[in-house]
Amino acid sequence: MKSFAVILSGCGVYDGSEIHEAVLTMLALDNNQCQYEIFAPDIPQYSAKNHLTGQDMPEDRNVLIESARIARGKIQSLDKLVQDDFDGIVFPGGFGVAKNLCSYAFDGVDCIVNAEVDRVIKEFHSAHKPIGGLCIAPVLLAKVLVDIEVTIGRDDNTASNIKQMGAKHIESKHGIAVVDEKNKVVTAPCYMLDAGLSQIYSDTEAVVRAMLKLC
Repeated sequence: MKSFAVILSGCGVYDGSEIHEAVLTMLALDNNQCQYEIFAPDIPQYSAKNHLTGQDMPEDRNVLIESARIARGKIQSLDKLVQDDFDGIVFPGGFGVAKNLCSYAFDGVDCIVNAEVDRVIKEFHSAHKPIGGLCIAPVLLAKVLVDIEVTIGRDDNTASNIKQMGAKHIESKHGIAVVDEKNKVVTAPCYMLDAGLSQIYSDTEAVVRAMLKLC
């Protein structure tokens, strides 16, 4: 049975992990007879959003503690992740990827990636193990890795940023994972395109199945 690490960035689309993408990633792994463990960096969350109004909330939150909501408490700090223990790694999307795992939301192509996030991506890549990215997460992969192929769907501005980072962007639609076989990077657009839950699941399922073929 294959085992995957799932990396979260908080809880909630506007300030953390996109909950639907995170849960449906776990469902896709479970439906494909894969084990998984959940990790998140133990760092301050950039900001807290009121998901009803979209306004900032005057609260200090922690990315690991917030991610534990999705993980039902079964989660570890990212610095505990040992690459040898897993066959692959997956990053669900959400603004937390661009705010907490890196600074893309503020700095664009000049963004800085969290040191532990940078470490695990490079370790899995060096070990020739598959790396999955959903929604905005392919930007993170494009920043860390060199000369990879990814998709975020069809957003021109983000695609342009990906190209400036040195990666190649492939336009895509729901249900079809873009697979960079050379680098073992698998991506799908999820909520970067208009979507319902069934389309999000089709993307997570496509990514998981493609990653299993690369294992």
